[in-house]
Amino acid sequence: MEIHPQVAGFILYCVQRRGKEWPGLYDEMCRVAGRGLYQGLHHKDLRKLGLSFSLNHIEETVQTIESVTDSKIDNNSSDSLL
Repeated sequence: MEIHPQVAGFILYCVQRRGKEWPGLYDEMCRVAGRGLYQGLHHKDLRKLGLSFSLNHIEETVQTIESVTDSKIDNNSSDSLL
């Protein structure tokens, strides 16, 4: 899986802000993208670079996050989507 450098940077930025606990990380990624807090990138920009926020593609998003962070996402929520 090839990950665009800006996507990798975005993910690491969000992990640094929130940690890897799910669904908090997903919420933070949505918040950061919604406000363009990382290099001015918004949802549509990240989607073009290969990162989807769609719940239909959540497994691919999780795989991307795990590839970038080289570890599994912390799934501590009983009502999590994972």
